[in-house]
Amino acid sequence: MDEPGPAVASWSTKPAAVAAAGGGAVAFLALALLSGDAAGRLLLGLAVLGLAVATVLGARLRPRLSVDVHGLTVRGVTGTLRLTWSEVEQVEVVRTRRLGREVPVLEISPRDTEQRVGALVVLTRLDLGAEPQDVHDRLLAVRMGQL
Repeated sequence: MDEPGPAVASWSTKPAAVAAAGGGAVAFLALALLSGDAAGRLLLGLAVLGLAVATVLGARLRPRLSVDVHGLTVRGVTGTLRLTWSEVEQVEVVRTRRLGREVPVLEISPRDTEQRVGALVVLTRLDLGAEPQDVHDRLLAVRMGQL
């Protein structure tokens, strides 16, 4: 497999979103410590835990997606996936309805190999810090050599 070259472009969760999650965790922690209600403390504690995990992942998984002339790299919770362009089956924007509105996601389908059967990478606007359609267009431009 080709070694990654210098990244032409990369996308990550916006730092403001990561900071907001961290600030929310601190605020909910303060509320939990001040709460006299055991059930309220439990719920606030769960919110603190969820926001703390979101903060750590948002800070650690940077860049979430990067692209170079040889292929693309996706960082995830379980590790980093490096795909050369010949290993990429399809890159597309899929629009689904969620809570009454259309939500676009970027789907990257690798070709099936012995090590990777049925793998699918799905990235949202929050993951990318940009509109999935814009990222899709840039990926295709890099893939076609139109940097």
